[in-house]
Amino acid sequence: MFNRILRRIKDFGNRILESRLFVLILVFCILSAILISRLFYLQIVKGDYYLENYKMQIRKTREIPGTRGNIYDRNGNLLAYNELAYSVTFEDTLASGSEKNQTLNKILEQVIEIVESHGDSVINSFGIVLDSAGNYQFTQTNETQRLRFIADVYGKSYTDDLTEAQKNATPDELIRYLCTDETYGYDIDIKNLDPAYVLKLVNMRYAIGLNSFQKFIPTVLASDVSDETAAAIMENLDKLEGIDIEEESLRRYTDSKYFASIIGYTGKISQEEYDALDKDEKKRYSLSDIVGKSGLEQTMDSVLQGEKGEMTFYVDSVGKVTDTVSYTEQGAGNDVYLTIDKDLQEYTYQILEEKIAGIVLSKLRNVMNYDPSETSDASQIIIPADDAYHAFIANEIIDEAHFNTEDAGVTEQEVYAIFSARKEAALAEIMAELNGTTPYNSLGAEMQAYQDYISINVLQEATNILMSDKIDTSDATYQAWTTEESISLNQFLTYAISKNWIDTSQLSEYISSERYSDSAEVYQAILSFLQDYLISDMNFDKLLYKYLIKSGGVTGAQICAITYEQGVLPMDEGQYNGLRDGSVDPFTWLTQKIANLEITPGQLALEPCTGSAVVSDPNTGEVLACVSYPGYDNNRLANTMDSTYYNQLVTGLSRPFYNNATQEKTAPGSTYKMISAVAALTEGIVTGDTALVCSGEFDKVTPSPRCWIYPGAHGALNVVSALDVSCNNYFYEVGYQLGLDEEGNYDSDKGVETLAKYTEMFGLGETTGLEIPESEPQISDEYSVQSAIGQGTNNFTVSQLNRYVAAVANKGTVYKLSLLSKTTDPDGKIIKNYEPTVVSTIDEVSDETWNLIHQGMISMINSTASFSGLGIQMAGKTGTAQQSEIHPDHGLFVGFAPADAPEIAIAVRIANGYSSSYAAEIGRDIVKAKYQLGDINEIITGTASELGAAVAGD
Repeated sequence: MFNRILRRIKDFGNRILESRLFVLILVFCILSAILISRLFYLQIVKGDYYLENYKMQIRKTREIPGTRGNIYDRNGNLLAYNELAYSVTFEDTLASGSEKNQTLNKILEQVIEIVESHGDSVINSFGIVLDSAGNYQFTQTNETQRLRFIADVYGKSYTDDLTEAQKNATPDELIRYLCTDETYGYDIDIKNLDPAYVLKLVNMRYAIGLNSFQKFIPTVLASDVSDETAAAIMENLDKLEGIDIEEESLRRYTDSKYFASIIGYTGKISQEEYDALDKDEKKRYSLSDIVGKSGLEQTMDSVLQGEKGEMTFYVDSVGKVTDTVSYTEQGAGNDVYLTIDKDLQEYTYQILEEKIAGIVLSKLRNVMNYDPSETSDASQIIIPADDAYHAFIANEIIDEAHFNTEDAGVTEQEVYAIFSARKEAALAEIMAELNGTTPYNSLGAEMQAYQDYISINVLQEATNILMSDKIDTSDATYQAWTTEESISLNQFLTYAISKNWIDTSQLSEYISSERYSDSAEVYQAILSFLQDYLISDMNFDKLLYKYLIKSGGVTGAQICAITYEQGVLPMDEGQYNGLRDGSVDPFTWLTQKIANLEITPGQLALEPCTGSAVVSDPNTGEVLACVSYPGYDNNRLANTMDSTYYNQLVTGLSRPFYNNATQEKTAPGSTYKMISAVAALTEGIVTGDTALVCSGEFDKVTPSPRCWIYPGAHGALNVVSALDVSCNNYFYEVGYQLGLDEEGNYDSDKGVETLAKYTEMFGLGETTGLEIPESEPQISDEYSVQSAIGQGTNNFTVSQLNRYVAAVANKGTVYKLSLLSKTTDPDGKIIKNYEPTVVSTIDEVSDETWNLIHQGMISMINSTASFSGLGIQMAGKTGTAQQSEIHPDHGLFVGFAPADAPEIAIAVRIANGYSSSYAAEIGRDIVKAKYQLGDINEIITGTASELGAAVAGD
């Protein structure tokens, strides 16, 4: 029995050994043993080593941005360059999951703490900022740009993909969406965190999100940080996953405020800008690139951009590079040389600022509650002290939001207490009036201002609750409100509701009933909305401060003292205490600060506060100076944009972002009269000897326009003397005769067409060719008589007037204006020279006519006292353009020098500058600075300029 069992076992074993299954089992066992032993070796024997280096085999490839080319002036002075600086960056290596938001937010909070503890700041480039009242607001004032930003936030490729609710999203709603949305939100506690802190986190999270689709692209969280910040970050890298310190090339600008309007600034390319590139250009750019955003930085971007490099490398477990596989060096961009003369550009800017400050001082009066409509002569309009004090708040020289902070100064606290009490009372008064029926024309000026603000600024412009496009402007009730002012705002809005001019969808949270709402309920909803809106409306606060200052509730001394408390001006204990105790007169203090340019016209944003000047070579079209005042600091916009500063520029009352030299258009006034003179001489209406009589009033058309000398008269004048004294009647007659048909009948259209023909000859029918944005010119298309003195519908920029007077100077050659001299490669080899470009020549005009025009312009200069003893012969023409009866006139001047062999052509405008004499003085001083006709420290003093006598006659 036992033997039988052994035999069976033996037979079974033999069968297994002979089968293929045995081989498979044996192989499996051997492989398993090898695998187990290998796993033991890797995890136990070498576990620590591989734990530290488990990411070592992750291979990365990263683009290295090229170095942007430099920008120089015509003499090789550096205007824009690059500088290496430290930046705090983040590369997303965090594991995905429900805890990622919390982990990332904690890291970013640590970054904020480290960066700010060393005096630096994190990025502020998001499209929403906090206003001075602590409310979120968009930085985009343009509707298209605002919608594009909203689309980016919601992850939409096109603005048309947005729902109606998304299109109308408020800044608060966007912040709430980004912070709390279950799918896409950042999980930021907006209820318990300060709005300013929330905004810092959103700035960084949003920037990180923009790079999330690109592998291994670091996001800059703080730019241009100090060595101390960099060291502190490096010391804490073990706690800050994904954070690193990198060197980056930052764009810098020399003497930025003088050149910002022409050079512009750089920034990260937007999706919209990238989409606008053609197929070949897209090969050169990626969505992480820094590009030119405005000015020459934008138009010359393809020249300035450097060639990208590339690095392929391995990183360890904390993202540090352990091995570089390959490295392609980035290349420098080409350099751009401008036609601009750096010194002349800066001199011109300073001359403009000093002259405008001088005008402001000459018109500033220590009076309150002034009404300019009661002044019959625009040249006699003054600047009242209360407007100047209010300007400190209106144009945010001081920060009203700081008045109620913990570290607010004594005066700030006093002013805020006064303001708070008045705001509560004013809101009650406004609501009472909105519930009443007092006609608008029976209200006081302050209540009228509040109702204007509510009906226009709030209900129409800010919210469109009162839908402007739906209003029938010919409606009798609308006319009763806007023109006759004979009904109350209550009556107008109630009527607007009945006419469906009110967008009730925006009032849904104030209308409790789900059924159809009657007019009374909708009106009450409007009142509830206004109550909530005005409580937190910064611009309404500014309006309240205006009337507090006018009434003396807040004094000029308090406003001036706050400049010291907020550090706007360096603390001067004597002045500060004197303002506080009454021993320093605030009006005297204000005039001294303006005189010393410690407070500038651009900051005050009163009239005048802006100006422009263009200087060119009439023989080439090269622009030597192109100045727009006031300027701005483009260093704060380049690289990573400071959104708060950007918003201040966009909303600033003196429009620093607006290029007054190339974009602002006004009537040319009497600077146009050389065109009329050329037309008259060439068409045979007059000769050099023809005398036309000025009787003070031109009675051949109705209404009868008058010469500036009325009730006086110039008598008989030829073309030279007419240009000298700028006689309006002489040129009215020219405009009239140009309109006479063969039968002697006056046809204004005929005269307008003839004037337009000559205007186009001088290049005023098109832009000048400048390589930065320029407004389209407008040639007058009506009123031949008025058009002949530069009125009608003529509207030109200073750059266009400059090219016109350059053509007068060189006797008939119209050049393309240019800011570009040459481009070179990084080694200095010339790539392109920009040669003068002739657009056209005025061949129809005789040498005799040109000589007469020059004689008239020279005579005008010689008869002007402020030009005596200049040391060089100039030719010039002043001009005044009226804006309205309650605003000062614009002052203009065009000219050239030397008169016998012109080397420079000049055009100047001071918007609301009262008299063209002041613009002429700027032209004179530009010539002095250019040709060193005196001590530069006497020409440019660093203080408000003394003014010559304002001379009528243009």
